[in-house]
Amino acid sequence: MSPRLRAAAAGAAAAVVWGLQEPLDQRVFGCDYSDVAFLGRGRRSVGFVVHAVNGALFGVAFDAVRQRVGVDERRLALTLALAEHVVLWPFIGLVDRSLVTSPGAFAQATYRHALFGVILGRLA
Repeated sequence: MSPRLRAAAAGAAAAVVWGLQEPLDQRVFGCDYSDVAFLGRGRRSVGFVVHAVNGALFGVAFDAVRQRVGVDERRLALTLALAEHVVLWPFIGLVDRSLVTSPGAFAQATYRHALFGVILGRLA
């Protein structure tokens, strides 16, 4: 399997794990926001597919970056996932304005992105 395809598969797998564990982190962080439900417009099955495709695309982007920098791949995957989270976080206000100012929602999203980055780095 080519490194790019492996990174795409790793990103898709990491996104699926993210979605599967959402009910747990919703209880832990006290925030009921679900990326999978949002992406599927309330239908989790559709949301999982869209989230997996997004994860695969992120995996391809990760692969392109890792070929150009001399950084540990696991550290790079985690850093890129957290950077994406921080850069895009303000746009969550387009979905729900109360999420932008919620420390719990930000912590939940940080955890989710960290989990994604760790799994991507491990599998890719």
